Amino acid sequence: MKALVTGFEAYGSRAVNPAAEIARMLDGASFGTLQVTGRCLPVTLAEAPQRVVAHIEELAPDITLCLGLWPGEPMIRLERIALNCADFEIPDQAGSLVQNAPLESGGPDGLCATLPLHGALTALWQQGIPARLSGTAGTYLCNATMYRVLRHAQSHRPKMLAGFMHLPYLPSQVAALIEDLCSAQSLELHQRADLASMDLQTMVAAVRTTLTVSAAAKAGA
Repeated sequence: MKALVTGFEAYGSRAVNPAAEIARMLDGASFGTLQVTGRCLPVTLAEAPQRVVAHIEELAPDITLCLGLWPGEPMIRLERIALNCADFEIPDQAGSLVQNAPLESGGPDGLCATLPLHGALTALWQQGIPARLSGTAGTYLCNATMYRVLRHAQSHRPKMLAGFMHLPYLPSQVAALIEDLCSAQSLELHQRADLASMDLQTMVAAVRTTLTVSAAAKAGA
């Protein structure tokens, strides 16, 4: 059985993205009978959704799990649904600032993840990993990529399980935020809501667990 894990590269003023780090770490990994391929995606609307579809067509995975950073999130987030909407708060890395536009004209308003979300959530809790289900993947590149993957699966690979996981900051990213905040002397630390973080190994364990639960569900289907 094959799994594709994708992660976005760093974007904005951030020097690193845990999603890309995990995709690189898991490239070539195997969990039992599950063989994992990791791929990094650019943070551009013109490239990321198309590139992940190309990876799916190249690799024909049984499971596709896309990863992205949600700044300020304190735990693992398993996304339920992708919306047919792009509404960027910041430009992508190509400078594109898409606002209030459909991702696909005439496409479904929303598409639901096909991963076994509740089973994965329970397994994460049992491992002591804080996690929750989420009703929104946002309206930036994470949502756009999730929507494109699910739309492609719907029309071309209906047996593939697919979904999206949002990740917290790494501790090193929060340390840099705190340093910048203290240097600026413009805001007290307790006023910041985006100082949560999770260590990389815990995030990797969350991805492994989600893939393992998904593989078991796929094998039992």
